[in-house]
Amino acid sequence: MIGTDINFAASILKRGGLVGIPTETVYGLAGNALDEQSVLQIFTAKNRPHFDPLILHFADFSEVEKYVLSIPEIFHVIAHENCPGPITFLLKKKPIISDLVTSGSDLVAIRIPNHPMTLALLAQLDFPLAAPSANPFGYISPTTALHVEKQLGDKIDYILDGGPCEVGLESTIISLDDDGSLVVHRKGGMEVDLLKKYGLPLRINDLSNSKPSAPGMLLSHYAPRKKLYLGNLEELAESFGDQKVAILAFSDKSFIPKGYPTKILSPDSDLREAAKNVFNYLRLLDEDEEIDVIIAEEVPEEGLGLAINDRLRRAASSEP
Repeated sequence: MIGTDINFAASILKRGGLVGIPTETVYGLAGNALDEQSVLQIFTAKNRPHFDPLILHFADFSEVEKYVLSIPEIFHVIAHENCPGPITFLLKKKPIISDLVTSGSDLVAIRIPNHPMTLALLAQLDFPLAAPSANPFGYISPTTALHVEKQLGDKIDYILDGGPCEVGLESTIISLDDDGSLVVHRKGGMEVDLLKKYGLPLRINDLSNSKPSAPGMLLSHYAPRKKLYLGNLEELAESFGDQKVAILAFSDKSFIPKGYPTKILSPDSDLREAAKNVFNYLRLLDEDEEIDVIIAEEVPEEGLGLAINDRLRRAASSEP
């Protein structure tokens, strides 16, 4: 059931149920992070492996101290300037956070979502929400309430409809290394370049891991059911014989062979618009029964393009 009743959503969560929640990044599948049965329901509903950790959502960064051992001063600064927003912090957890949430890691992922309905919901709760993306594990992340209903509607109690997501990509995940470096574990809705202003060495962890300490780090992720191939559109378009090929292009300046069904992420080459559209357009092409194969090109490797390309690479199959 889809609706806008925040009080009803809160009552479901208080009794251990699951609610689809809107954020600025993607829709989340939320449950009481302090209730192991609720957390187990999240893994079951998504068919998510227990080795992939969850992100905890709070109404305000000031609440985080109750759940972690310490917060580096630089994280207070970053949070003050960027929260609520599409950034997640990895911090050493207190025992109150179950190992089930963190997949056995001593680090827990924390963020403050930038959506008025979910912030209002969180303000009614005396516990944080564990909320991975509200999709079957490995599939395209949802950016509307309808996406959630199509994928998980029969497995969750309620979907809070907050409209289309403004950012459209999952949050950027960071930690502070022992040597004082900021480490980006997942490129996301906050541009990596914005972290350079804090004057610390910056390292991007592009490694995929079979037992990740941060969410969204598996090699195969965010993928449509149809095969997706990433590369030069002109070359790829000639590789599939009689199969019906659809194209996911960056802009109207891209090479697009005539006669191919096409979605253009941003006609004006705007990376923010492209980020907002990428999951929705992948989903539309994937749901088109007349299409056999999707081909896509990378976007410029800058700004939000780093995160868009990361999602496309994790969604892509090997060379045709």
